[in-house]
Amino acid sequence: MTKNNTLLIDGDMVAFQITIGLEREIQWDEEVHTLHSRWSDCVDIFADYMKNITEVLNARRCIFAFSGANNFRKAVLPTYKFNRKATRKPLCYARFRRFVEDEFESKVHDVLEADDLLGIMATNGKYDNTIIVSDDKDLLSIPGRCYRLNELHNVSLEEADRKHLMQTLTGDVADGYKGCPGIGEKKAEVILKNGTWSEVLKAFEAAKLTEEDALQQARVARICRVEDFDFVKGDVNLWTP
Repeated sequence: MTKNNTLLIDGDMVAFQITIGLEREIQWDEEVHTLHSRWSDCVDIFADYMKNITEVLNARRCIFAFSGANNFRKAVLPTYKFNRKATRKPLCYARFRRFVEDEFESKVHDVLEADDLLGIMATNGKYDNTIIVSDDKDLLSIPGRCYRLNELHNVSLEEADRKHLMQTLTGDVADGYKGCPGIGEKKAEVILKNGTWSEVLKAFEAAKLTEEDALQQARVARICRVEDFDFVKGDVNLWTP
């Protein structure tokens, strides 16, 4: 079978999943416990990952995306991912990222998260037969193919737009934005009968919030597509309904 797919891989997630799984604890005595990781194990696990993912998805090319240091969302919502500020990266994480960036085709941009790079590459028409590879549910707001939790999804433009509005309503506690108070996925499904911005606005207004509040949440929830990035200025075109 001819390999013809281009995999757009969430480098942040691969780096975290591999390196956190490597950590081992040793208790030296009654007082001292340490963590360690073995670099050669990291390389071996990654080699197995690459062999598996390229075979399963019939890939001829893989491009990794990593997050930049100055996430644009923090200017939109200062509390974005604030809860992760004190969370340490796993041992070997920084070395693993450098290794992938040096040895494999990869992308990083200062103001973008890995998710945004994946969304832009999947929609800019420069790559053939793309498949986003990420377990992050947010990537289902990008039209096209997405391999998530060992399942291949074919996401239409309508489904992608609706997913973005769903995220605007429900928020994401892990990422530090709250959405519309009191609305979970089931309630959001009921609200979005037609999948329109006006339905989102009515929900925020019912919660005694403003259009500006709704727009702030929508801009944070939006995973960038090609039209959301200004390649001349090197900055994001904040989403506007």
